[in-house]
Amino acid sequence: MQHPPAHAWADQDVGGTNARFALTDLGCEAPLVAHSQSLPTSQFASLQHAAQHYLGAVGAVPRRAAIAVASPVDADEIRLTNRAWSFSRAELQQALALDELLLLNDFGAVAWAAPSLDPSSCIPLYGPTAATLRGPVTLIGPGTGLGVALLVGSFERGWQVVETEGGHVSFAPIGDEEQAIARWVTAHFGRASNERVLCGKGLSHIDAVLRDPQIIRGTDVSGREPPLRDPADIVTAALEGNDLSARRALARFCAILGSVAGDAALIHGARTVLIAGGIIPRFVPFLRSSAFRERFLAKGRFAPYLESVAIHVVTHPHPGLLGAATALRAAALR
Repeated sequence: MQHPPAHAWADQDVGGTNARFALTDLGCEAPLVAHSQSLPTSQFASLQHAAQHYLGAVGAVPRRAAIAVASPVDADEIRLTNRAWSFSRAELQQALALDELLLLNDFGAVAWAAPSLDPSSCIPLYGPTAATLRGPVTLIGPGTGLGVALLVGSFERGWQVVETEGGHVSFAPIGDEEQAIARWVTAHFGRASNERVLCGKGLSHIDAVLRDPQIIRGTDVSGREPPLRDPADIVTAALEGNDLSARRALARFCAILGSVAGDAALIHGARTVLIAGGIIPRFVPFLRSSAFRERFLAKGRFAPYLESVAIHVVTHPHPGLLGAATALRAAALR
């Protein structure tokens, strides 16, 4: 069934570090994105201002939009988890003169993109290398936060996205170092969740704790704040190989990700795990040589089950934009 071309814009990861925008044409046979642009959220007072800036720059007046945000989207009032932005769904739709506004969770949008990803957009990590995507699919990704989503179905029966807030479940530390990390995170934030550890700032927290022997031993009761290094600097130093503390922090980060990804796969009954987000694609070889696989499989009697789960790293530059465009197209076809 053909539909007349209709421009729409899609946005992914609003409220983290960047707001990414693009245009899509709903008249195309497959979801495509064009004129993509990434804007630092720190430069704008609100989502509305960022969106209007983008639309003015590209000279577009869309009638439909899909926006993926890093927060739950089940109410009119949306409050972003990792950015001090909030907005009313109805007021934003009116301010942008939209006929339709579709709101998605940011990792729900990544899940929408998964069936459309071609082999060049993923790197096989472990497990079977099936020619087609096998569901259920767990999607997980550290970035500004920790996204988790579930994709169920198949190409034959169709796919359904289940949006979750799985990144906020409690962190389950293993060993003395992770116990120390959990104590430090709890002392500073009141609770140690997976997202507090498996994100950009989380890598900085891991690095700071592991560089302080007193925190590891539990003998530091001063409550002082250890110096935090930028996560990008930690990754760079670890990959260059000369900074042992950076390599230790990144290795611990990968090990914890393995545990969390394995837990999520068991909870979802996954046959495939897709790792997305802004961090992991930067150091896939390091991840492969780390304890990620060991910790992913360390689930007792269910290790054989997890050995059959395919694990891939998503390298598509903007899967959330592609997913938002896919969801918007699906809504238009209904």
